[in-house]
Amino acid sequence: MAPVSAGEDGIALASARGRWVLACAVLASGMAMLDGTVVNVALPTLGKDLDASISALQWVVNAYMLTLSALLLLGGALGDRVGRRRTLIVGVVWFALASALCGLAQNAGTLIAARALQGVGGALLTPGSLALVRSSYRPDDQARAVGAWSGLGGVAGAIGPFLGGWLIDGPGWRWIFLINVPLAALVLIAVRHVPESRDEAASARPFDVPGACLAALFLAGVSFSLIGASGDASTAGVVLPGVLGLAAGAAFVAVEHRRRDPMLPLTLFRSRLFTAANVMTLCLYAAIGGILFLLPVQLQTTLGYDALQAGTATLPITVLMLLLSAYSGDLARRIGPRLPLMAGPLVAATGVLLMLRIRPGASYVTEVLPAVVVLGLGMSLFVAPLTATVLASVDASRAGLASGVNNTAARIAQLLVVAGLPLAVGLSGTAYADPDALNTAFGKAAVMCAALFVLAAVAAAVFVRPSPAAWHAERGNEPQCKTCLGVNAPPLEPGARGAE
Repeated sequence: MAPVSAGEDGIALASARGRWVLACAVLASGMAMLDGTVVNVALPTLGKDLDASISALQWVVNAYMLTLSALLLLGGALGDRVGRRRTLIVGVVWFALASALCGLAQNAGTLIAARALQGVGGALLTPGSLALVRSSYRPDDQARAVGAWSGLGGVAGAIGPFLGGWLIDGPGWRWIFLINVPLAALVLIAVRHVPESRDEAASARPFDVPGACLAALFLAGVSFSLIGASGDASTAGVVLPGVLGLAAGAAFVAVEHRRRDPMLPLTLFRSRLFTAANVMTLCLYAAIGGILFLLPVQLQTTLGYDALQAGTATLPITVLMLLLSAYSGDLARRIGPRLPLMAGPLVAATGVLLMLRIRPGASYVTEVLPAVVVLGLGMSLFVAPLTATVLASVDASRAGLASGVNNTAARIAQLLVVAGLPLAVGLSGTAYADPDALNTAFGKAAVMCAALFVLAAVAAAVFVRPSPAAWHAERGNEPQCKTCLGVNAPPLEPGARGAE
């Protein structure tokens, strides 16, 4: 497929080619979004069908998160260098092939390995979908194009629970992966109309391969240690990966400090606001990732929901995010981000604590629905202002890099919480299939996740400037547009709603 040119001024959004570009970007991001929406819902079914322990199920989630988190920044850099369209094509094909392997897996080990390969494809296509939108359209159309991309992506996220639950209960869990193959074919049809783009200055910058490898070793080592500690691993099997992972983390910091063109410029963290915003991101997305990892299992094991019911039970979160994120971004632009970043996590913490009422015999209307609605309201309050704070904390020329770092921080938080939370709440072996054991563990997890939300609110109160004028004056940044605020937030799951 030969690349086409966008012309000097870019493509008009209302043109036929403009619609093809948008369709390509939405379908590409939708592939990853679908897996992010439904894999957690499928965990009880996967465990039963593959006779998998909680450790194996943790790796089904984390194998994808591990490779995605470690390679996300490198994938974006590859697109800048060799062409965003070309990188997207490779990512889509890779993701589709890995998805097919997931769907054909006959045991947990094969599924975990295929999920790791899926993460590599996700690291190539996830940055590329939004990068194509930003680089293909005329300047006057870019904000509307990004808004349309985000809105359609939100609709795809809302459809995901219905589709995923129906697939799991109907044709079977394998189809939550196999459905990516026809989606990939549609992307490859649409991509014929997408212009190629690249950063001409990127070729002068070397790839930070050592940084990417050390980051992967750090995340893998810590994950192996945490997951092994909650399973049947020996002391050496827990301690050795942990020590090696921490050593790789220390080496990563040293390498990034010395490189002229590091994958993660440590100078970004000289901004106290940038550092604080990313600490908040780690707390907030660890809390989100932890509760959304166990909630579908709790609904199915303890309350007896089927996969479709469990998937749609959390739909209010997606709907509220879709409807309210732009408004919360607008509010933060007018009054400053401090109040939304304090109030949002506290509201979310309240929603999580309400989940303590989700016990055997609980009603959806009186116990489950209020909890997910309050959680969704809290998330809608803080997601857009959090990303806007990250972007406002650095020079405008580094906004893309800052957003990428923040996205990676969100994914790392989710990876580590999935690895560590079962250990912290005493969930091991096949206890996730025991309603009593799971109910006890879920209650402990809800309290821990609520505490992380509160910690983020405290950080916002201490480190975020109270007035909008002071917020933007620190770097001389103009407030971001309403649309951009709403769509630049880190996704809730790999590929879930949000932009890079």
